[in-house]
Amino acid sequence: MIAGRGTPDQAPARGLIYRDPATFDALIDRITEATILYLGRQIEAGAEIVKLFDSWAGALPGPLFARYSIAPARRIVEALRATHPMVPVIGFPRGAGGNYAAFAAATGVECCALDAAVDPAWAAAEIQPKTCVQGNLDPLLLVAGGPALDAATRACVAAFSAGPHVFNLGHGITPDADPANVDRMLATIRG
Repeated sequence: MIAGRGTPDQAPARGLIYRDPATFDALIDRITEATILYLGRQIEAGAEIVKLFDSWAGALPGPLFARYSIAPARRIVEALRATHPMVPVIGFPRGAGGNYAAFAAATGVECCALDAAVDPAWAAAEIQPKTCVQGNLDPLLLVAGGPALDAATRACVAAFSAGPHVFNLGHGITPDADPANVDRMLATIRG
């Protein structure tokens, strides 16, 4: 929105925070309100669960993470819970690293989705005892396939076997993923 295109480090957006925090706060407020309406409409159209993607969470340092990732997500979750209390919300603060636990605890999400860089043992110890986790198989394994896919799938299932877990990728499926590898992954999960 700010750069006119996606940027890997979100530098234009972070720069706006520092140069003109009032404008940035107004923008985040509008995005938050629009997201509440959008997810609410998804629920009204029949969604039984919704997922809140925070694609820039990993680019936010320290206090900016709390202000621009946690606070808006908490507001969205609280608003949805007020109008649709039976519909769970999954939160995905992509790239949040060590901030995943704080995000999960402070936002009130029923499940915290993890990217592929998150250590499953850490997440199982720090996040999973408090809430469900979702993820975090590397999507490139669906391109590679073979024994690497089988081993990583089994390791992901085992790592999160002691608590609530929704098996998923650490991010979206890539266009070059082989559908046969998706079938193979599912067979390994079910096996």
